[in-house]
Amino acid sequence: MKNIRSLSPFSLVLLFISFTMSISQSTMTTAYPILMKQFGIDAAAVQWVTSGFMVAMTLVMPLSPWLLDNLHLKKLLNLIVATFLVGTAIAMVTPNFLGVIVGRLLEGVAVGALFPTYQAVIMENTPKEKRGVAMGTVGLVMSSALAVGPIVSGIVLQFGTWRALFAFFFIVLLALIIFMQGQIQNTHELNKRDFDFLSAFLLIGFAGVLYTVSILPSKGWSLTLVATLVVSIALLVFFVIRQLRQNNPFLDLRVFEHRGYLPAMLLTGMSYSGLITATVIMPLYFQKVFGLAPLWSGLLMIPGAVFLSWLNPKSGRLLGQIGLRPLVLIGSTMMVAGYVMLAFFGTKWLFLAILGAMLLEGGNAFIMMPAVTAASNALPKHLISHGTAIITTMRQLIGALSILIAGILIGFFHKDNSYGLSLNLTAAWFILIPLSGYLLASRIKVEK
Repeated sequence: MKNIRSLSPFSLVLLFISFTMSISQSTMTTAYPILMKQFGIDAAAVQWVTSGFMVAMTLVMPLSPWLLDNLHLKKLLNLIVATFLVGTAIAMVTPNFLGVIVGRLLEGVAVGALFPTYQAVIMENTPKEKRGVAMGTVGLVMSSALAVGPIVSGIVLQFGTWRALFAFFFIVLLALIIFMQGQIQNTHELNKRDFDFLSAFLLIGFAGVLYTVSILPSKGWSLTLVATLVVSIALLVFFVIRQLRQNNPFLDLRVFEHRGYLPAMLLTGMSYSGLITATVIMPLYFQKVFGLAPLWSGLLMIPGAVFLSWLNPKSGRLLGQIGLRPLVLIGSTMMVAGYVMLAFFGTKWLFLAILGAMLLEGGNAFIMMPAVTAASNALPKHLISHGTAIITTMRQLIGALSILIAGILIGFFHKDNSYGLSLNLTAAWFILIPLSGYLLASRIKVEK
């Protein structure tokens, strides 16, 4: 609570709004069975409630620097929230499943614009020496949403319909934006420039790559999917070339010229990979191996999320005291220990499986937000929004790729082994990811 009180009222507004949107992002999986029954759709179709959200979110994230530079912050924040509210309203009242997808796409657009924006704004308005504490608080709020999301959806769905779930977020977010108008400040300096429509079109490549890796586990390779991936990569190559040739680029890739930015960016992806992998494989351990009901499976994810929330502000304070490199070594060691525990004991004792998940998520606290802080500290103020947009976009892509790899490994090992052993072997292979943290730690710029 001390860390939260140290933030400005405007930073708190951004956190409250982001917290609400984060909860909505993680609640829909609980409603999958209800939606399938309501609209008569299969599991592959209902996945679009989440996949469509992620694709829309990733498509918009790189646009955030232009939005920040061309729209007053108050207008931008109101526009983002209005987009989310419209999407939520459409999903809430729609008579068909297509309306739910359209609503979720609009929600994804809003979240994709908000996440890099609020992180960049908080960074810009916080002195360098206090950024670690500020981002530790951001991590606390965001990780808390992981624990709160399933609880909120479970309670609402216990007493109401899936439409009530959308209604809940509509009412809460509308109340927040109305009552907090007086706290919103135009703190970002405008740098207006023409909208680069070609660059915006080329950004479809990000969405195409994310769509491919998201849908591949359920659909498998096909000529259409291969073509989508090839075209998407080609669009991204053209996007990079165009940005490098422009004096005032849409997304300034010169952030990579600043020493310390690239390893910090890769560290955020590495740590997020461990976090997202835990949310994928742990329910499989709980349900497939220990035979627990989905409700208990969701509840048993709470200790890891709470542990992550508890550690985030502490890691923020430690960043200013000991620097990023020791934190990365601590976090990487915790993640390695978590995977090792799952690989050897995940199917034997439920307590050790939960402990393994806690180590995976706790390790994230020592890496992701401190690395975001270090990446921003490596940049001049006018490039922070660009650096944050790149980090959030790459984090989504790496997270989706981690889910894909986990699914492929589980399926491959399950051909010749029990499901439990296939999960253990998958966890064993994923040890390689946090091991890369030790290598990246050696590339971190040490402050003098």
